[in-house]
Amino acid sequence: MAGIDFVHAPIEKRERVSFVRGRVQALLPCIAAAEGVAGCVLLATCNRTELYLHGAAGTPPDPLAVLARAAGFDAAAYRPLSVSRTGRDAARHLFSVAAGLESQIFGDDQIISQVRDAAALAREARTADSVLDTLFRHAVTAGKRVRAETRLTGVPVSAAEAGARCAEGFFGSLAGRRAVVIGNGEIGRLAAAALRARGCAVTVTLRSYRHGETVVPAGCDTWPYDARCEALEGTDLAVSATASPHFTLTAVQVAAMAQPPRLLLDLAMPRDIEQAVGQDGRVTLLNLDDLGDLGDHNAAARAAAARILEEEERAFYEWHAYRQALPLIAAVKDTALDRLRFDHAYGALYADGDMDGLAELAVNKTVDLMLGGMKDKVDAEAMRACLAHIRKGSGR
Repeated sequence: MAGIDFVHAPIEKRERVSFVRGRVQALLPCIAAAEGVAGCVLLATCNRTELYLHGAAGTPPDPLAVLARAAGFDAAAYRPLSVSRTGRDAARHLFSVAAGLESQIFGDDQIISQVRDAAALAREARTADSVLDTLFRHAVTAGKRVRAETRLTGVPVSAAEAGARCAEGFFGSLAGRRAVVIGNGEIGRLAAAALRARGCAVTVTLRSYRHGETVVPAGCDTWPYDARCEALEGTDLAVSATASPHFTLTAVQVAAMAQPPRLLLDLAMPRDIEQAVGQDGRVTLLNLDDLGDLGDHNAAARAAAARILEEEERAFYEWHAYRQALPLIAAVKDTALDRLRFDHAYGALYADGDMDGLAELAVNKTVDLMLGGMKDKVDAEAMRACLAHIRKGSGR
């Protein structure tokens, strides 16, 4: 895998390789068509863009180069800002990401659904082979277990919650404050709910409203998106969290306001608010990188999470080892059957209709083939361990 995240790349670099859902859907077939790629999943969130590849036989492909060719950016320019991982290191990283341990907001529980959605998109595009599909299923399971079985104390559960806490710290209290949330997607709704929970009067901008279909957090007013600047006049703070390809707020728009919001929180990736807005002395503009990590990295929770991740990683590699052994198992079956067919006793038993004798002969041939071949190749301790596993598997 290759990834570009908040640890290694600033927001102005990340937003150039940040992809919305439709873009991911368009990129996956292009990536899958690259030489040496057997399967691919593209994880794109506010804080990271990561491409996971399962290579076909031969020279493994370079994930960053593959992504750059498909998306049309300069791989060389992003090489110093990216991280590449292979094998167990890549799998372990994905599990840690799904658990929220690598998030900018430590313990972020939105990441679980983002990892699940990335796998679902690849499945729909038929680019996730069985290895990647199983890897991501185990990663999602690991993330769910970490949330259910550990206590990530004092940790904001999303960027929206972190933004609300940041606003609370800025104003001292949000009770009685007025806020506008631009965007009614998942993050926008979470932000609106978090602000309402702190006593803030919240207005949500909508591009369109369909009665019974548009979901707006309880207690929030609505306002037309096209008239958002009017709604912002005289408010205390504004949050923007859309997937718009254009700025939701520009420096010109803010400069024209008689009384703009004192605090602007940009929770979008790519950013919604023009950076030049921050030069207006009347406002404070903060983005995802400015929120930082507001969580308490609880050591006990980390240790418990690490144990869970190890268990799920082990389960995946046990499946993977068995999958790799399937051709060998099939070969053993074929060899045993061939030997049985050439055995004189087979013909006699088959002709007599002696099914019990035929079954006993088949079992003996198969066991002799497997264990007889092993006894000269492995030491006594390994042989005992193998037999113990066979006995355990047989229920005896």
